[in-house]
Amino acid sequence: MKIAVLGAAGQLGRDLCPRLSALGEVVPLSRVEIDLARPDAIAAVVADLRPDVFVNCAAYNLVDKAETEPESAFAVNVWGVRELATACRTVGAKLVHFSTDYVFGLDAARTVPFSEDDAPGPVSAYGLSKLTGEFVARAAAPGNLVIRTCGLYGVWGSGGKGGNFVETMLRIAKQGKPLRVVNDQHCTPSYTADVAAATVQLLEHNATGLFHVTNSGTSTWYQLAAEIFRQAGLRADLTPITSAEFNAPAKRPPYSVLSTAKLTAHGVPALRPWTEALAAYLGERPA
Repeated sequence: MKIAVLGAAGQLGRDLCPRLSALGEVVPLSRVEIDLARPDAIAAVVADLRPDVFVNCAAYNLVDKAETEPESAFAVNVWGVRELATACRTVGAKLVHFSTDYVFGLDAARTVPFSEDDAPGPVSAYGLSKLTGEFVARAAAPGNLVIRTCGLYGVWGSGGKGGNFVETMLRIAKQGKPLRVVNDQHCTPSYTADVAAATVQLLEHNATGLFHVTNSGTSTWYQLAAEIFRQAGLRADLTPITSAEFNAPAKRPPYSVLSTAKLTAHGVPALRPWTEALAAYLGERPA
């Protein structure tokens, strides 16, 4: 089996590639080989590669910036994905495409995890672009697989540009600066190593359609920050605030916890609790 991975150098891609190698030959791709913002060049690259599976970890994920440049978000997350899905269908490749919990948020009173059958309702341009990307990926071929996940962080991202939420919290705390973190957005922080392992199992089960893949449990960003500092043995000047106080340009879902019941029903064990995954990350990240 030949498996192409776009976004192979990102947090999720770096955890996926070595695990996918158990299934066959892995071809890592970057934006140099395929740029979703340049859809006219996609078909030729896919035709030349002729993979059996094409895994897309690439996306426009500048949530706040998408509010003022939605056309850039849609260029990558919709039109680029549409061309990629079409090219995969042409060569008979299965497309695995990653999406986000930000396809939810319109139901502000929600307190029960969302299943794959629940109606989405994004509250940001980014969320809308990712939801539309899901539709075009699934519409292209019934054998395609779309995976929604949430709050990703990974070891490979710890040294990259911007790092991730965990690294940001650790860096600011060590600088002795005060931290004001939102405490009214409920989700599930997820370790890329765990999401990658579950993705490989879904491929082994020849899964198709839409699946939610996250670690277990629920947290706010403030609760995650507090747990980071507890596990890392750091004292931090940490204060909970509301989303209104933070006042980000883009709205975030007040509740976007994803149910993984379909995942487990498909034979993939539930991912470990997010607190255990965080402990593993802190133990595996470079010193």
